[in-house]
Amino acid sequence: MPGIPDVVSDGPWWWLFAALVVIVFVRTQATYWLARWARAGADAVADRAEAQHSRRARIARRFSGPTMTKAQAFTERWGWIAIPLSFLTLGIQSLVNGGAGYARMHWGRYTLAMIPGCLLWAAAYEVVGYSAFKAFTMSPWALGGSVVLVALAVALLLRRRRREPAAQAPATASSPAERA
Repeated sequence: MPGIPDVVSDGPWWWLFAALVVIVFVRTQATYWLARWARAGADAVADRAEAQHSRRARIARRFSGPTMTKAQAFTERWGWIAIPLSFLTLGIQSLVNGGAGYARMHWGRYTLAMIPGCLLWAAAYEVVGYSAFKAFTMSPWALGGSVVLVALAVALLLRRRRREPAAQAPATASSPAERA
């Protein structure tokens, strides 16, 4: 399109790639160290009843649970494979990286396993982001269609949330425990 530079041929697309790598590296290291910190807090406050309401104990409880236990077991079993592949998933990446920190995986091994994942994540986001940018700038219909789809998804989500409490209220009121 005249007037709009092509990022791949006209501009330094590698700056975007480098920025995405740095962003995901910092975010993932923060997840790892936060989980490791929470584990240290969980270990430190496990024996002290007065510390159960501390900030560290609340964070440790958040990192404890069935989802985190599954992510930790997955990380311990698959380690080198799980961490880089988790970057290609939605929803499990933070759990796997947090599980590695919570399981106290050695930082050097974790970082070496994480670097290929950071590169994969940055490449995927750059390709998808660039493709979306090109689609939206090339066609106003693509932008309009996307806006309509997002609005429809939000409307359906809001409608479902309004129905859930209404459907749950009569079910709890007529439970056998309340009748007795």
